[in-house]
Amino acid sequence: MAQHQPSNRPHDFTGGLSRREAGDFTTDRRVLLLVGMSIIVGTAGAFAAWCLVSLIALVTNVIWFGEIGTQPNSLASVPRSLWVVMVPPLGGLVIGLMARFGSEKIRGHGIPEAIEAILIGGSRMSPKVAVLKPLSSAISIGTGGPFGAEGPIIMTGGAIGSLFAQFFHMSAAERKTLLVAGAAAGMTAIFGSPIAAVMLAVELLLFEWKPRSFIPVAVAACVSICWRPLLFGTGPLFLTHFQVDLPWWGIFACAAMGIISGLQSGLLTTLLYRIEDLFEALPIHWMWWPMLGGLVIGLGGLIEPRAMGVGYDIIDGLLNNRLLAPAVLSILLVKTIIWLFALSSGTSGGVLAPLLIFGGTLGWLVGLVLPGYDPGFWALLGMAAMMGGTMRAPLTGTFFAMEITGDVSTLVPLLAATVVAYAVTVLLLRRSILTEKIARRGQHITREYGVDPFELSRAREIMIADVDTLPVTMTIGEACDFFASQQKTHRIYPVVDAEGRLAGIVSRADVLLWQGKADLVLQTLSENVTDDSVPVGHPDDTVAFIADLMLSTGDGRIPIVDPASGKLCGLIARKDLLRLRSSYRSAELDRRPYLTAGAKSKS
Repeated sequence: MAQHQPSNRPHDFTGGLSRREAGDFTTDRRVLLLVGMSIIVGTAGAFAAWCLVSLIALVTNVIWFGEIGTQPNSLASVPRSLWVVMVPPLGGLVIGLMARFGSEKIRGHGIPEAIEAILIGGSRMSPKVAVLKPLSSAISIGTGGPFGAEGPIIMTGGAIGSLFAQFFHMSAAERKTLLVAGAAAGMTAIFGSPIAAVMLAVELLLFEWKPRSFIPVAVAACVSICWRPLLFGTGPLFLTHFQVDLPWWGIFACAAMGIISGLQSGLLTTLLYRIEDLFEALPIHWMWWPMLGGLVIGLGGLIEPRAMGVGYDIIDGLLNNRLLAPAVLSILLVKTIIWLFALSSGTSGGVLAPLLIFGGTLGWLVGLVLPGYDPGFWALLGMAAMMGGTMRAPLTGTFFAMEITGDVSTLVPLLAATVVAYAVTVLLLRRSILTEKIARRGQHITREYGVDPFELSRAREIMIADVDTLPVTMTIGEACDFFASQQKTHRIYPVVDAEGRLAGIVSRADVLLWQGKADLVLQTLSENVTDDSVPVGHPDDTVAFIADLMLSTGDGRIPIVDPASGKLCGLIARKDLLRLRSSYRSAELDRRPYLTAGAKSKS
C-alpha cells in the first residue's frame, strides 16, 4: 500500500470524470462545431434528395414511357398490358440481387435501419448504404413500387451525415446528431417541411431531447429549406386552403376521424407483419422475395395503374377533390394490397407517402358524411392521423400536414385527429410499424422520454450519513483482529483522523494482504493508507456523477466528503442507487387519493 503522506494540495477524486456545475443542460461549446458541420450535412442532404427524386423520375420515364428525362410523371396514364405485370417483378429481382451481393441493409423502408444504426451500430453507416439505398429505391419505385422517397432519403441522408462524421474524432452521440441532421435535411428538401422533419428527428430518431442534438438538426433542416427553391421550387408541395365551417361539436368529429385512422393503422401494421411471416415461411432464399412482391404489384397495376408509384398526384387529387368516389375506393383497396405484399417482401421503399394515401383515401370517403362539406379536409386529417398513429409521431404528423398544404387554420383539427390516432395505436399495439421489425431481430427499444432520477437527485439525499469508520491511529494488527472478530463486516471502512477528515479506505482485501506480515503489525493505518487514490463524491454531486464514478473506478462504495474541509459526510453503495430507482418506480405504481369527500378542512 502507498504510504499516507499528508498534503496541502487539493486531490482530484473524480477518476478523470468532469464534475460540472448543476444546470438545465449538459451542452457545451462543442455544439458550435456540430452546428458548423450540420451546415455541410444539410446541404449534402438536400442535394441527395434532389438526386434521389431525379433518379426515380429517370427510371420511371425510361421504363414506362421510353424517354430519358427527370420530369416526374404519373403512372395513371400507363396502358394496361403484359408489360405492367412484367416490370415490377424484374425490378424486384434486381433489388434482391443488390441486397444479397451488395448490402442487406438496403432492404425495407429505411427508418428502422436508421434507428438500428443509431442504437446498435454506434451511428456508423457504410458507404455501400449511401450508394445502394437510393439506387435500389429508385429502381423499386421507378418500376412501379407503391412507395415514397422519404424512407430512402432518411437512410441516405443519414448515411451521408454518418460518413462525414466518421472522418473526425467524434463520439457516437455526436455521430448520431449528424446522422439525424442528414436525415432531416433530406426529408425537408423533398417535402418542404422543416418543422415536421425536426419533430420526426425528436420523436423517432434522436432518442433524446438535448440542445447538443436538437440545435444542429434544426440548423440542417433550415439549410435544406434554403436550398429547396433551387432544387424543387417554392411553396408547399400540395398548396391548399380549406374553407371549412365546423359546428361547435366539430372537434369531436375530428377525434372520430382519429379513431378511424388509428384502427386502420393497427390493421395495416398487423397485416404487414402477418404477410411478412408468410414470406419467412417460403422455402426459397429471401433474395427472390422482392420479385414475388413485384408480381403482386404488377397484377394490381392491371386493375388500378394509379396505385403504382409514389402517388403524389393522388394526394393532390384527394386534397382538391379531383377524384370520384369509385376511383378513391379502388385506389385505397389496390394500393393497400400491393403495398402490404411489396413491403413484406423486403424490397426498398418508403412508407410515408403510402400512409398519406391510405389515410387520405379513407378520410375522403368518410368525409362524404362528416360535417364541413369538404371531403378534402377530412382527407388531410386522415393523412395526418394515419402518419401520426402508425409512426407513433403525433406532432410530426400534425406539422407535416400543415406544412405540405400551407394551411395554418387546420392546426387544431389536425392535432385532435393525430393525438387520438396515436392513443388508439399505442393502446392497441405494443410496437409500431417501425420498431416491430427491430424487435423481431432481438432488439427491444423504448421510445418514452423521462427525467433521469440519477440526474435529478443529489448525493446528500441518498447517502448513508451514519458511517462506521476506523481511526488513523489504529494499528495494522488491531485492524486484522477487528475484521476477524466481526461476524458481519462491511467490505470497506473509511479511515478518518481526529477531525473526521477522510484519510483513506481499508478493505477486506487489504487486511488479507497484511495478515502474516509481522513487520506491519505495529504500524498504524495512517502509515499504510492514502487518500490520493480514493474516489470520493461531494454532497451536492448528482447521483449520476456518483454512478459514473463507480463505473470508472470499479469501486462499489463511494465516500462523500465536504469539499472545503475534507470531512467525511456519508457513504453511497450500489444498493443505494437501486433504492433510488425503486423509489421512483413506486411513484408510478402508488395510486392513492390525498383529497377525499369525507376529508375535513383544517383551519
